[in-house]
Amino acid sequence: MPTTSPSLDAAPAHPGLGTFERYLTLWVALCIGAGIGLGQWLPGAFASIAAAEVARVNLIIAGLIWLMIIPMLLKIDFGALGSVRQHWRGVAVTLFINWAVKPFSMAALGSFFIGWLFAPLLPVGEGPSYVAGLILLAAAPCTAMVFVWSNLCEGEPTYTLSQVALNDVIMLFLFAPLVGLLLGVASVTVPWATLLLSVLLYIVAPVIAAQLVRRATLASGGQAALERLLARLGPLSLVALLATLVLLFGFQGDAIVAQPLVIALLAVPILIQVYLNAGLAYWLSRRFGVAWCVAAPAALIGASNFFELAVAAAISLFGLKSGAALATIVGVLVEVPVMLSVVSIVKSSRGWYERGARA
Repeated sequence: MPTTSPSLDAAPAHPGLGTFERYLTLWVALCIGAGIGLGQWLPGAFASIAAAEVARVNLIIAGLIWLMIIPMLLKIDFGALGSVRQHWRGVAVTLFINWAVKPFSMAALGSFFIGWLFAPLLPVGEGPSYVAGLILLAAAPCTAMVFVWSNLCEGEPTYTLSQVALNDVIMLFLFAPLVGLLLGVASVTVPWATLLLSVLLYIVAPVIAAQLVRRATLASGGQAALERLLARLGPLSLVALLATLVLLFGFQGDAIVAQPLVIALLAVPILIQVYLNAGLAYWLSRRFGVAWCVAAPAALIGASNFFELAVAAAISLFGLKSGAALATIVGVLVEVPVMLSVVSIVKSSRGWYERGARA
């Protein structure tokens, strides 16, 4: 990955973003409409898809989610963990935000806005499920799109790679207990067996599979072969994401038609949480004298979420038609425009940041 990229202000398109990624919010919006329409038009077909379950795991959705996750995990080089020491202050800031601030701030924001302030505007009894989805969204740091955001803001690539690899290792061990703790605080019954199955199915197994494929590809054809494989799988991953969204909104169609305001209300705590955690990571980096090329991706890693994992876990824990699944999907809807705005903010504030870091 190149260490620099053209300025956001100098180009009409965003370097590093393909057509799908650049217009992801538009595709998601179209999937909402398509899913709701198809769900109303073909209820029997969607009921058959929903019934294809084993141990509460929907086989069709699980297959689509693996197609989403595996190409992203192929980008992770766990050998980069050895370079963590080079940028230890930036790493420490991001770890603090990702694991000590973000999940807990989302639980607080979700409980305040969804559990109390907006409760009269939401379907009766769905508040705890929505809050659970928001917690799942915040409990998993972003794995793949972070590389795009870091490239856009001219971030230090070694730091980005090592930080993402470290977060993935931590996620193997902390995701389940952290989610269990916060769901308990949010007064949601935690199905521990299902939660552990989700971790095994959507974190442990994909990580192992991706690393085996990565090593075999590098051994047979080197970095060029891996890049070709990623180029082929990238569109497949996004198509799987969009297909999953069509299915999920098809299952959620009745609830959304009855309560269209729900989408906007769920976006409120997500937006606040992104800017809160990005700003805190950026400010702490400045206070500790972290170089801007590390602080910029630190803010982005601290703010973004591994929404593919959140969607998978929400479906496994609470079902295809749950409020939790809907809440995680809203995270997909706002991801691209919000993160691009964070990229713009950190780039435009570089002079302010570096003056403070030197002081």
